[in-house]
Amino acid sequence: MEATANVSNGAGLVYEEKEDTLGPEDLSEVLAAGTKEVHEKAENTQFVKDFLRGRIRKELFKLGAVALYYTYTAMEEEIERNKDHPHFAPLYFPSELHRHEALARDLEYFYGPDWQSQVSCSQATQRYVDRIHEVGQEDPVLLVAHAYTRYMGDLSGGQVLKKVAQRAMKLPPTGEGLEFYQFDGIHSAKAFKQLYRSRMNELELDMETKKRLVEEAVKAFHFNMEVFEELDEIGKTIPEDALNAGMPVHGAMGGDISKCPYYAAKMAASGGTAYAGQLAMAVLRHPTGQVLFAALFAALAGLAAWYLM
Repeated sequence: MEATANVSNGAGLVYEEKEDTLGPEDLSEVLAAGTKEVHEKAENTQFVKDFLRGRIRKELFKLGAVALYYTYTAMEEEIERNKDHPHFAPLYFPSELHRHEALARDLEYFYGPDWQSQVSCSQATQRYVDRIHEVGQEDPVLLVAHAYTRYMGDLSGGQVLKKVAQRAMKLPPTGEGLEFYQFDGIHSAKAFKQLYRSRMNELELDMETKKRLVEEAVKAFHFNMEVFEELDEIGKTIPEDALNAGMPVHGAMGGDISKCPYYAAKMAASGGTAYAGQLAMAVLRHPTGQVLFAALFAALAGLAAWYLM
């Protein structure tokens, strides 16, 4: 699919989807193929797996938002610096994509009006930030890799992840604390991703530059994994009773699938359709079953949407 942008009645961008044909040398295809392995590794870090299960420590979630704030502030500073660069200008969508102001509002919700005096950039995040500033100032074409990795990931399954966090931490249904996931300037995430991809594919880049962009996108995933690992280490110092939500592990339930949907899920994967029915009944009986279902769909949506964008 291809998407074109039009302005309609002053309401902003409207996306019209058209059929297109992607080739193996299109930048979006090269990046998707070149980052598939590292993307899967990132999804299998403990922090991400816990998030997708709805097992979210509020303190860790807050620190994750702090890391994102510094990351996006750096990236969007460099995007502004390079908004007229021929290799980035077609991807300049500040009102649709920029996240640092939304993250600032999330941090104000969690930490209060003096949030800036309470937060600091962690070591892993600082390494990520330093790399973003380095490429923005010395090799701006590589900003494409960082923007692709972050923004396209945010638009893939983001609304489902928002619901997982909202339910798990019992956050307000009006969205406070989760504005990072809300893209008010985008009416259709699918159409916008098609537009963004088509703009990427139209950049006049030789294959060597495309390979460099893949290498940079892989680095971006590694920076993200380092942040996840850092958060996971911090999590080991937080008492278990600070865990806001999440289903009990099956060991504590003695393997009783009526009490532990995770155990039922494992059995369903290895033992036929009867267990699948038991899984559904068990989850529906559980008070936090909705979190589990949301987490499952988050995982599926994240995987599918990323590679089909």
